[in-house]
Amino acid sequence: MDLLLILTYTAFCVAIFKIFKIPLNKWSVPTAVLGGVVLIGTLILLMNYNHPFTQVGRQVYNTTPVVPTVRGRVIEVNVKPDTFIVKGEPLFSIESDPYEAELLRKKADLEAAVQAVYQLESTYKAAQSEVIRAEATRDRIKREFNRYYAGYKKGAFTAQQVDTRRQNLRGAQADLEAEIAMENSARIAFESEVDGENTTVARLMAEVRKAQFNLDQTVVRAPTNGYVTQLILRPGQMAVPLPLAPSMVFIHAEEHYYVAAFRQNSLQRLAPGFAAEFMFPSLPGKVFSGEVVNVIPAMAEGEIQASGRLLGTQALNAQGRALVKLRINDDLSEYHLPLGTSVEVAVYSDSFHHVSIMRKILIRMKSWQNYLYLDH
Repeated sequence: MDLLLILTYTAFCVAIFKIFKIPLNKWSVPTAVLGGVVLIGTLILLMNYNHPFTQVGRQVYNTTPVVPTVRGRVIEVNVKPDTFIVKGEPLFSIESDPYEAELLRKKADLEAAVQAVYQLESTYKAAQSEVIRAEATRDRIKREFNRYYAGYKKGAFTAQQVDTRRQNLRGAQADLEAEIAMENSARIAFESEVDGENTTVARLMAEVRKAQFNLDQTVVRAPTNGYVTQLILRPGQMAVPLPLAPSMVFIHAEEHYYVAAFRQNSLQRLAPGFAAEFMFPSLPGKVFSGEVVNVIPAMAEGEIQASGRLLGTQALNAQGRALVKLRINDDLSEYHLPLGTSVEVAVYSDSFHHVSIMRKILIRMKSWQNYLYLDH
């Protein structure tokens, strides 16, 4: 742009000298040169600082690597490349027979566990009955022992007969305690619950849900509205749940922004809401209007991470640029611009408004230059 400004001034001076027939002498030529240096230098300095321009810009967009949750052989690719699809539509399908079999097995285990709960209830009730029976037997033997013991004191029974009844009572008491222990065990097995469900049933219900989830994941669906490009996946290939080996890349249909890298000198003249103009190399002779969204508050050149190496001078010597997020307000639907298109951007601050007209003229002149290029 500086060269365009100099050439414009040179052409203007030549025209003035020709039209007004100004002689070329030691006064006129140095005056024109010195005036050009002062005028153009002042304009360039004011313009570059207050209305910055950069050739380093690009449209940015988000993508999501599509990684299946389950492993299996691809049996069908449902999506076509570069075709818009809505959220939830299938992208591709994985062989589901192993997961259907696993789900069926888990359901069978769950049904068996439900039936086992009824058996646990029967066992618990039977144990309660056995406790009642053992308690009745113990009470009967205890009464008999008491009767023999009272008779022994009166001389009706011998000590051996009393001792026999005492041993019978001890055996009956032991049987009762064993039956009580069995009842407690049956009660714990029957009443053991998680969120109102038997523990075994609850565990198997969770396994059934997991098996159902795995079966559902054999159909991989679009995470949002968007499309897939450069589709290489084909039936017969293996899809594996590894982040390092995605099956395809999904591009989201959302508002796409532009990011431009400006010199740090102009950081105080870059603020959200400032007007901006965009020039695409792919659209010669056209300039589009927009605005600054925000200045990204971090620069990659200053990033450090914990490691086994100390920060050196070379790491601090990088002269990075400030990244600015922008949007275009004009309608670009009639133009065929692939995502990631490069762009050149000028931002107009609220300082020195009268100088911004020069930047607007220069950016339009530069836009026409895009018609001229040579392949190397």
